Amino acid sequence: MHLRLISLLCALLFFTQLPALAQDQLDFLSDLAEARNLRQMLPKHVNGLVRAALDTRRGKIASITSAAALQARKQYVRERILASLGNLPERTPLNVRPVGTLERPDYRIEKFIFESQPSFYVPAHLYVPKRGTPPYPAILFPLGHEFDTKACPLWQLFLGTLATRGYVVLTYDPVGQGERIQLYDPDWGESKVFRNNTEHTILGIQCLLIGDNLARYSVWDGMRALDYLLSRPEVDAKRIACTGNSGGGNMTAFLAALDDRIQVAAPSCWINSWQSLLDTIGQQDAEQVLIPSLQDGLDHGDFIYAFAPKPYLILSAIRDFFAIKGVRETHDEARKIYAMLGVPEKLQKAEADAGHDYSKPLRMAAYRWFGRWLKGAEDNAPEVDLPLATEEEMRCTASGQVETSLGGETVRSLNQKRVEALGRKLPALKVPADVSSFRERTRQQVGRLLNKGSLPLREQRALRTRPYGQIARSGYRIEKLTYESEPGILIPALLFVPEGNQSRKPAVVSVDGRGKSAEAGPGRDLEQLAKAGFVVLAIDARGMGETEVLETEQAHDVRPYFGDYDSAMTALVVGKPLVGMRALDISRAVDLLQAREDVDPDRILAFGRGNGAVSVLYAATLDERLKKIVLERMLGSYQTIVDQRIHRQVFENVVPSVLRFYDLPDLIAALAPREVWMVNLVDALGHVVQSRQAESNYAFAQQAFRLTGQPNRLHFRNRGTETILQAYPELR
Repeated sequence: MHLRLISLLCALLFFTQLPALAQDQLDFLSDLAEARNLRQMLPKHVNGLVRAALDTRRGKIASITSAAALQARKQYVRERILASLGNLPERTPLNVRPVGTLERPDYRIEKFIFESQPSFYVPAHLYVPKRGTPPYPAILFPLGHEFDTKACPLWQLFLGTLATRGYVVLTYDPVGQGERIQLYDPDWGESKVFRNNTEHTILGIQCLLIGDNLARYSVWDGMRALDYLLSRPEVDAKRIACTGNSGGGNMTAFLAALDDRIQVAAPSCWINSWQSLLDTIGQQDAEQVLIPSLQDGLDHGDFIYAFAPKPYLILSAIRDFFAIKGVRETHDEARKIYAMLGVPEKLQKAEADAGHDYSKPLRMAAYRWFGRWLKGAEDNAPEVDLPLATEEEMRCTASGQVETSLGGETVRSLNQKRVEALGRKLPALKVPADVSSFRERTRQQVGRLLNKGSLPLREQRALRTRPYGQIARSGYRIEKLTYESEPGILIPALLFVPEGNQSRKPAVVSVDGRGKSAEAGPGRDLEQLAKAGFVVLAIDARGMGETEVLETEQAHDVRPYFGDYDSAMTALVVGKPLVGMRALDISRAVDLLQAREDVDPDRILAFGRGNGAVSVLYAATLDERLKKIVLERMLGSYQTIVDQRIHRQVFENVVPSVLRFYDLPDLIAALAPREVWMVNLVDALGHVVQSRQAESNYAFAQQAFRLTGQPNRLHFRNRGTETILQAYPELR
């Protein structure tokens, strides 16, 4: 009986506490029925931007009703692809080094290394027929994302078969794969980041900061491979084809769109459609995504139009992770163009009931296609077994890696030279007027790169808010609310309101990469500020806190390295960097505070921490109502991403081409003479940079503050266990 009574009392106590537990819930929105899809808000928003861009594109494609209109489209597509790549390098000597030959009964495999750029080494194989009469038709075979690349048994079979049928075939290791790992770790004997897709994206983000794409290097490798192929006396320069699978299909599409020397194309397991990709597996690695292709109105069909009216075979797999629906949509769209040109037979699609592979049905379709267009008759001969070499036999370098055998340039080292040659040139700051001019120019550049158009960063619509209850605490209360930053973007927020007199108070907008509730508990930073008399608005900027995208079908290493890769990359392809969208959310938070009668509109400051800090800096650059800003654990500069071999958790804050115009220290200089605290700045891996080094990196900003007569308003600190008021006594 005694135990029953205790159980009953415990149950009563539990149930009587439920309302209090719900009331005290700081992350209050995501478990409500009306907001059950809150974490899909950001993907839905950026995908909506994609759909709008695709709707516009459809109208333009429908207007292509003549060969002249198609030629104009082709020229436009090529221009936009080249702009996305960052244009192409200078043609320099290939410096071909033969390194061995593997003899086969009907062909030979010549192993060699060429330089697509000076000291940028490309291991390659040339399959040369021994029978028939040269000059032979030739095929360029860019490789996909296989770990064994050119030594892959399937490729040895396929390329050897092509050689036995009278084709010269050239293949080569892609950047970041095979013998060309760019982030090679001698202890692991492979890439530091293991997956080549991850390596591609790490390198691609470094390139993106100067306005390039990693494909600038891989496309140029392919074009220089073509240079070598066409230099061979055995090759008929008028009969050149290109094919590859997966990433090789991607390169086939890019190369065919850009290089007129290719006469026949057959990309395998890559051509799809933007809408289908977004509806299924999402964004691919940084090498495969051209930025800002959707702002430019490009879709996969445009790669075909840039090649038309030459023969184009789309090879696809029904059970591929690239949904067959997108392949069929793009084929159907492009088929109308080929029909309009009067050559419908030159565009075909072959489907295999198979997975993501250059499977036998697709290979047979390719043999027929190449025979038809390169030799004048379809080739239906069956495949036969061929001798296969080991990985070691197929090597072009002694160690199996360019880095350890030859050294030379890497994507990172070449990109660093690009930054040095094309990067921003800081003006001399000698008088206060120089600072004013620099400030205005920087704000204009920021607005343009964030695609915001007019400045400042403001929405003209009335701010819509909605309350969700209050939490009473000693000395203050927390109001739970949301506001609509822009249509479809709901920002959960906690408003800390101090008790006491009715005078206007200073206010803080807090943006913490961990979410609004990270420092909202008793004794934490936000409570201390409230008790010190600040009105504090802590927000979950889109994609943070309660609005963070958690569900993903991407590889397990995507989020640790890149955060919300899908949303951030989709935002970039429509020309609206995620960091700029978040800056808008912060500016709208300022709107909310300014409208309150208990807030002094001339004393609003912003506090950014971690992944929220760069967004706060952008908001302050464009919104002068933020009088002071505190930046804790902020990325110290974009340059550090370029300088360090690897990086993590920086992608959501990336702005394409930024290093051509400004870096984060320049934005601090543009804030002078407003008060700024730089605290525990971090490098590209998230490691804290000591304040002395940070100060050295911000010498230009310090000069700007000196010239405005406020050198003491730029603070560099390392915060340890101090409370927020101990760390920032000047805030009081």
